[in-house]
Amino acid sequence: QVCAQLCRRPCYCPWVPPRCPRGSPLVLDGCGCCKICARRLGEPCDFLHVCDQSQGLVCDYSSASAGTGATCNFEDDEEGCEVNGRVYRDGEIFQPSCKIQCQCLDGGFNCIPLCQEDVRLPTPDCPYPRRVEIPGKCCPEWICEAQDQHLPRDARAVSPLLRFPCQEWGTEWSACSATCGVGFATRVSNQNRYCRLETQRRLCMVRPCPALPAAFPA
Repeated sequence: QVCAQLCRRPCYCPWVPPRCPRGSPLVLDGCGCCKICARRLGEPCDFLHVCDQSQGLVCDYSSASAGTGATCNFEDDEEGCEVNGRVYRDGEIFQPSCKIQCQCLDGGFNCIPLCQEDVRLPTPDCPYPRRVEIPGKCCPEWICEAQDQHLPRDARAVSPLLRFPCQEWGTEWSACSATCGVGFATRVSNQNRYCRLETQRRLCMVRPCPALPAAFPA
C-alpha cells in the first residue's frame, strides 16, 4: 500500500542525476525509480530516501521520537569506526591514504605502513643520501646529494667516533601502530654514535584496550 501511494508509474526523473556529497553514493530510491544520494549515518530517511546499504545502514524507525522522522543507523548492534567522515564496519579493511592500511576493530582501528621504512647508509657513490617526497608518487624515495649542504665545514671534520659528530637530523615520530594497547612508533634519525641514518622504534600506548567479555563454557 505504501508503495502504491508513493511510487508513480511510469517513472519521471530529472535528466541530470544529483551531485552527492563525499561518501554518499548514487542509489535508486525506495520505488526503484530515480537515482538519489544515499543517506549516511545519522541522516534522516524514509521510504523514498534510502540509506547507504553498502555501509550496512538501514532506516531506523525505532529511534524516532514524537514529531521526528527516522534516521539511518546500523542494521544491528555491531560496532563500527568513523574515519574522515566515513563509517567502516567492524573487521573492514580500508586505506585512509596511500601510505597506510587500517582495519576497523571494536570501535577503534589499527594501521600498518605501506611505504618501506628502509634506511640507506652512506656509500662512496652516495655519501649523503636524503629521503624526499616525489611529485606524483606516494612513498618518499632516497636521492643522493653531491655534498652535505646542511653541515658546517667544522662539523664534517669531526671524528666519527664522537657522539653526534654531525648536525642532528630526524623525522617526526609516526603515529602509534595501535589505537588501543601497546604499539610502536617509528622514525628515521641519525642520532647515534656514528651519525648514520637508521630506523628507530619506541613503544607507545594511546589508551588501554577494553576488557574482553568473559568466556562462558559450552
